Amino acid sequence: MPGPSIDKPNCYEFGATTYEEIHQDLSAKDPLLYQQNGLLSMVDRNRRIKPRPQRFQAETREFDIVLCLEERVFDQVVDFLNRRVGTSGNPVHVINIDIEDNPEEATFGAFFLADMCQKLEQSVDCDEEIDQIITDLEDSNPKRNLLHTICFY
Repeated sequence: MPGPSIDKPNCYEFGATTYEEIHQDLSAKDPLLYQQNGLLSMVDRNRRIKPRPQRFQAETREFDIVLCLEERVFDQVVDFLNRRVGTSGNPVHVINIDIEDNPEEATFGAFFLADMCQKLEQSVDCDEEIDQIITDLEDSNPKRNLLHTICFY
């Protein structure tokens, strides 16, 4: 997580540290800095949703669609899905939209993703309609470039 400078990030053990512990740590270190940059608000929101960050690679459920918010993560998810030994052969659509890690972009991104998810959920045949849905979203939001690929479980 961002720290007081680019070369001093806040590092927490993934999956072991709860959002509550992260919030307490950031509040103790520099509450003004982390309130101003929105990190405390983000961690507060996250702790109301789930206890701690989760690793996608540890997930055993199959998903129809995986949404990524950073191209680096998209690449990692696609790489992971392509390397794992498939069991069911079911397709999974992996979609990326880059969203800067700041409160303004996060808010815009949340509305954009909600719109996209609603369109995908309302589609009669998601596998057939997904490319057109993505194209329509890109056309109506020229600053947004979505990546899409299909992997298999």
